[in-house]
Amino acid sequence: MSNPKIVILYGGVSSEREVSLQSGEAVAEALAKHFQVELIELNAEALPQSIRADQSIVFPALHGSFGEDGRLQALLDDQSIHYCGSDALSSRICMDKAASKEIARELKITTPNSITFDGSNVPLADEVITKLGSSLVVKPAQEGSSIGLHLTEHRSALGLALSTIRSNKWLIEQRIRGRELTVGILNGVAMGIVEICSQSGIYDYDTKYSSGTAEYLFPAQLDSGLSTKIKEQAEQIFDACGCRDFGRVDFLLDNSTPYFLEINTLPGMTTTSLLPKSALCQEYDFEQLAIELVAPAVARFKSASIK
Repeated sequence: MSNPKIVILYGGVSSEREVSLQSGEAVAEALAKHFQVELIELNAEALPQSIRADQSIVFPALHGSFGEDGRLQALLDDQSIHYCGSDALSSRICMDKAASKEIARELKITTPNSITFDGSNVPLADEVITKLGSSLVVKPAQEGSSIGLHLTEHRSALGLALSTIRSNKWLIEQRIRGRELTVGILNGVAMGIVEICSQSGIYDYDTKYSSGTAEYLFPAQLDSGLSTKIKEQAEQIFDACGCRDFGRVDFLLDNSTPYFLEINTLPGMTTTSLLPKSALCQEYDFEQLAIELVAPAVARFKSASIK
């Protein structure tokens, strides 16, 4: 049986659209040597009607809402269209940082102390500081790429950050000052650990997608026992959240304690992205990685076609 066509959905309407456009183009170029590839740019939260379930699989090169939050995956499931990456339920869990942190706690994996709240019911700064201290991270609970991130060190800065919040679900967590680490997951197995050393000390949106603003060490220089622990925790949380195919798990390392931050079910695939760096530790170049990312969905497609 010949390979299905790979339909790459990219763009979208979230705040991470520009990153998605770069990811989609890079993946399309890498896969075009091995598959028939079609790039479809999304400009609305809707599934293109041209996708044929009996001919194609979808690679969602989308970030943020209607990409990582499970809604696209649910539509694909409804149309019996095979796709790469985690299913609707696990995507929804991982997009919600509070939900994935709760699963980490159940696994006895350390994660920063935090509170969540709805934008229509913003807590008072004094209440937050009483619970968590004054050194804090304020961020949307359901956004990626550090969109909307605030770092606050005193009451006035926290109050100012809270005063701008009107809607959506938010997370405030204790700020852990440590080494920023991330590990890619491929078919449930952890790849290399990448350390991010940003010039500003803050790995925000501009740092993530601007060349030359951060250095990356891959594999990160860690003792073997600590490296094994981080990889095992990444695999555990990936499995417990029901993820499949691939993903990326972020940690902060304070001395010898890794703190779980979040899972990215559709990590960036740009020239500066972290998943390709993690894969390079296993000697996968970008093209080889792209092939590995679609391989499980291709196998599911072929298996279903035989039945």
